[in-house]
Amino acid sequence: MRWFTLEIMGILDNITQKYISRKFLVFVIGTGLALFGNLESSDWVIVSSIYIGSQAIVDLAKIYKNK
Repeated sequence: MRWFTLEIMGILDNITQKYISRKFLVFVIGTGLALFGNLESSDWVIVSSIYIGSQAIVDLAKIYKNK
């Protein structure tokens, strides 16, 4: 059963890489959860800031590695 879950997650990951920016996806999910009351706005800001900041570090590391 775990293999099936990993396969689905791989497919979803490929879709998000090709069609949807992960930063935008975090924004949409966080906003939706905040609108429906499942996530406090202050928590949304913290989660999105951490994700976007960590993604920026990964992007900079990729650029540095290719030099």
